[in-house]
Amino acid sequence: MKTELDYLAELAGKGRISRRDFLGRTAALGVSAALATTLAGRAFAQTPVKGGLLKAGLQGGESTNSLDPALNLSQVTFSFDKLWGEYLVRLTPDNKLVNLIAEDIGASKDAKTWTIKVRDGIEFHNGKTVGAEDVAATIERHADEKSKSGALGILKNIKGVKASGKEVIITLGDADADFPYLMADYHLVIQPNGGKDNPNAGISAGPYKVTVNQPGVRHGGERFANYWLGDKAGHADQVEIVVINDATARLAALQGGQVHMINRVEPKVVDLVKRIPGVSIENASGKGYYPFNMFCDTAPFDSNDLRMALKLAMDRDELLEKILRGYGSVGNDFPINEAYPLFTAIEQRKFDPDKAAAHYKKSGHSGSIVLRTSDVAFPGAVDAAQLYQQSAAKAGIKIEIKREPGDGYWSEVWNKQPFSLSYWGGRATQDQMYSTGYVSSADWNDTRFKSPAFDKMLFAARGELDQEKRKAIYHDMAVMMRDEGGLIVPFFNQFIDAAATNKIGGFSKSPIGEMMDGYALSECWLNA
Repeated sequence: MKTELDYLAELAGKGRISRRDFLGRTAALGVSAALATTLAGRAFAQTPVKGGLLKAGLQGGESTNSLDPALNLSQVTFSFDKLWGEYLVRLTPDNKLVNLIAEDIGASKDAKTWTIKVRDGIEFHNGKTVGAEDVAATIERHADEKSKSGALGILKNIKGVKASGKEVIITLGDADADFPYLMADYHLVIQPNGGKDNPNAGISAGPYKVTVNQPGVRHGGERFANYWLGDKAGHADQVEIVVINDATARLAALQGGQVHMINRVEPKVVDLVKRIPGVSIENASGKGYYPFNMFCDTAPFDSNDLRMALKLAMDRDELLEKILRGYGSVGNDFPINEAYPLFTAIEQRKFDPDKAAAHYKKSGHSGSIVLRTSDVAFPGAVDAAQLYQQSAAKAGIKIEIKREPGDGYWSEVWNKQPFSLSYWGGRATQDQMYSTGYVSSADWNDTRFKSPAFDKMLFAARGELDQEKRKAIYHDMAVMMRDEGGLIVPFFNQFIDAAATNKIGGFSKSPIGEMMDGYALSECWLNA
C-alpha cells in the first residue's frame, strides 16, 4: 500500500491526477476518508492553483490600526503589509536573505558604505515603476525621528541616503556587517516616494492591491495582475483577513469553514484541534518570546533590587508547563536564544522566593504592584499573570492584576504602562533585536532600559568582523540585560497556527514568524 500511495502522491505532485481521482483511488486502497484528505493536501501542495477567495482569521487587530507600515505593531497589520507590500529583501526560514526589489547589495571594505542596486521592471500598484528614488525615500522616511517608525531603532546608524541612477548609496556612521539584514524589517515596505506623500495609501508592489481596510474588523485585497513574482505568490483571486481576537471564536471560524487558517492557537487546545478532520496544527520553534516588561525609569521599577525581586519571584518552569504546555522553552531575562547564530548560554535564573524576598525588602517598596495584561498579549497571558501572582506571593510580593481590553492594548498599554505583558517575534540578528527594543534611543524600548555601557557594547559588536570577539561581546550584553534590565522572559514560544489543509495547499512552517512569517495568504492557494 505504501508503494501505491507514494506513486499516487508522485502523480499528484506532477499534476497528472486530479484531486477527485486521488481521493477515489486511495479509498479503493482502504485508506480512511480523513487520512486520504490529509494525504491529498500534502500531495497536491506542489501544484499551486489560481483562483478563489482565501481567508484568515487573525488575532492582533485594533480599530486604531493604520495602513502606514511605519506604525505596524501587531499581527494583523504585520500579515496585511506582506500582502500589499514589497520589500528590498526577505529572510528565509534558514536565516538567509533573498533579494526582492534589491537586485544586489554590496559594501565597501570598511562596511560603512552600502550600495543597493534596484531591480528593473517592478511595478507599483499605481502603475509607476519602482525606482532608486522610491527606495531612498522609503529608508529616509523610516529613519526620520518624526516618522515614529518601528524600524527607527535599527536605522539610527544611517548618516546619508542618496539615489544615483539605479542605485541607492547608504552611508553609515559605524561599520555594520549585518546591514542587509536590517532591510528585511517588516516596517520597510517600499512605497512610491517612500510614502512621504501619503503613507496610508496602501500602495506598494506586493501581490495584492488593497480593496478593504476596516481596522479592527477586516482587511482585503485583490490579485495585482502585474506582480513581478506572480508565478510564486498571489495565487488566490482575493484574500481577506478577518479580525477575530477571541481565541474560541477564532477556532470556531476555522472549524466551521468561515476561514482557512488562524494564528495564535492556545497550547491548551492543541490536542483538541489535532482531532478536527481536515485541520492541521502548524507549529514551529523560533526567536519569539512573551515578556513581562518593567519601565526601568519609573517607580518602583527604577530600583534594580525591585526588578531583581520580580525576576526571582517567577516560577518559569511552572509557566512553561501550564501556559505553553511544552510548546516553547524556558527564558532567562534577555531576548536571545539558541535560534541566533551567535548565542552563548549563561547561567539560568531559577525561581527563588527567599532571594526574591531579600531583594524586595532591600528595595524599600511596600504595597501592591500593578501588572497589566490582556488576552491579546499572547495566548494564555491572563493565566500567566495569575500564576505569576501566586509565585510572587510566596516571596511576600503582592501583584495586582489589571485585565485590559484587547482593542487598544497595543496603542494604550504596551510601551505606555510601566508593567505589562507583551510579545516579540524576534529579529534576524542579535544586533537588530537589541537595536529595535533595547538600545537607549530605540522608539520601541518597551522596558526603558537605557545604559550607555550597553549601547557602547552594541555599537562595538556591530562593527566587529571577528565572529568570536563579537560573540563574546553579545555574551556580556546578555549578562548585563539579565542582571540590570527591565525585561522578564519566562519563555520563548513556538508559533502555533492551524490550517484547513484539506481545503488549501502550500502552507509551510516558519521559525521566523507566525502565518509563514506573514506570507501565508499570499503563498497558499485553494485546492481545486
